[in-house]
Amino acid sequence: MKICKFFRTFTVALVVALGMATIPATSYAAKGVVKIWEGDWTGNLVFGKLTEIILEEHMDYKVKQIFMAGTAGWEAMAAGDLDIALETWPSYNADAKARYFAEYGGDGSVVYVTESGVVGASDYYVPRYVCEGDSARGIKATAPDLCMHAKGQCTNCGLEKLNQYADVFAAPETAPKGRLVGCPVAGWGCDDQKRLDLNGVNFEAVELGTDTAQWAELTAAFKRGDPILVYAWEPLWIFAAYDLVGIGIPKNGDGSCWPACGWPEDVTFQSANPDFANSHPDVIQMLKNMKLSNAQQAPMIFDVDVEKMTVEDAVRKWMASNEDMWRPWIP
Repeated sequence: MKICKFFRTFTVALVVALGMATIPATSYAAKGVVKIWEGDWTGNLVFGKLTEIILEEHMDYKVKQIFMAGTAGWEAMAAGDLDIALETWPSYNADAKARYFAEYGGDGSVVYVTESGVVGASDYYVPRYVCEGDSARGIKATAPDLCMHAKGQCTNCGLEKLNQYADVFAAPETAPKGRLVGCPVAGWGCDDQKRLDLNGVNFEAVELGTDTAQWAELTAAFKRGDPILVYAWEPLWIFAAYDLVGIGIPKNGDGSCWPACGWPEDVTFQSANPDFANSHPDVIQMLKNMKLSNAQQAPMIFDVDVEKMTVEDAVRKWMASNEDMWRPWIP
């Protein structure tokens, strides 16, 4: 076991060393180098590039982003081989929270800095025109009660409103039941049909096999102005492309209601190595100031995932149009 731990530690150190070797000595800024843990999802990359640009161009630091997968990144954070991690999703890092974060019973070798502003959420969604209509397109509202949760007229009441609209969402293969485009892959464990059945909803959940097929069907429905009820999660590029409304499925508190209820919210956060946090209070203050809501982040995700822009181009485009938002982040 000690040998395995030695090799894990050696591997982490080697990855970091190789990454650092790519920075020319002459490129160091006056305040030194900040090593950011680079993840593999677009939201993390957006936060990383924003941080890099602000630190390098406005705070006299040099930034190195180093990709690591899974537990190796947390080991590197704890060891000081990485300095900060951005847009961490709690539900995907439960073991790390319990091991490294004092706030969750860990040893304090990684510190919680602040919420990122992005809140991961899943729901069943309809186009806004389904419940409000769209006079410009000549579309009449066909399921007005499905906007009640979004308007604050009821709380998490979406499933109980569905049966009256089964015919609106019915398809030839599901009629007389309504059709829910559920999680595209059974392996995701969404239990859509179980949720519908446990709540007495007269709908059938269908799986399309891939999220690509899912968004293609959503796009086609939008172009035709047709009703569609679809599972989705936020943040995601579709929310920048289409005006969608979550119907509000039952809230997941402690998880005991699953699968009758929905998914818990993921309040994403930023974290740091404690020694780095203590010695670089200006960086930590910048992270605390830097907040992006799902809606504010969505255009950048859209530009990267759909328009195929580089992360840097998408971020600089956003910064050019939102200087009044990001400049106050600089301490």
